[in-house]
Amino acid sequence: MEATPPVRSHDDGTTVGLFWVSADGVYVGAPATAPAPCVVLKTSGPRVSGPHERDWAWSEIAGLEVTVRSTLQRWTTHAATFAAAALDAWVPSSPTEMAVSITAPEGTVLTPVYSSAAVAYSGREVDLSRRLISRFTQGTATPTAMTEWWVQTRPTRILRSREREALLELWLASA
Repeated sequence: MEATPPVRSHDDGTTVGLFWVSADGVYVGAPATAPAPCVVLKTSGPRVSGPHERDWAWSEIAGLEVTVRSTLQRWTTHAATFAAAALDAWVPSSPTEMAVSITAPEGTVLTPVYSSAAVAYSGREVDLSRRLISRFTQGTATPTAMTEWWVQTRPTRILRSREREALLELWLASA
């Protein structure tokens, strides 16, 4: 991906698991400025924006999977970037990417998205996020509860991993 993702303040949304939750939607990873692709999860279904825009209804897709680099890989990259900056050898690079795979009737659509976590998601966050996505594709939950939570609470700080995990568990329990 060539474009740089927008700088979002916590007035616009926050990271919870593999998602960026805001009033305007639930994104897998972080929202990105056009033409960079991003995936937004709507009540009606997932939407891929960017150069190859596409919308689906949840009932149309057989699966939606997110591939995330491991915590070790992300920490290693973070440490290498920090060391390079300290040695004045740092060259800006694009943000960490994840991959979203949507299995639809016309085949599998694979798109990169930006990660909304600065360094790493906890393994539990990844697991809970994937379980929630599975509920969306099964039709037993929608992202509406997540967007409503943002509108009602608008947290003023970055949530800690335990808080993010608790929210994901709450959304799973209410699904």
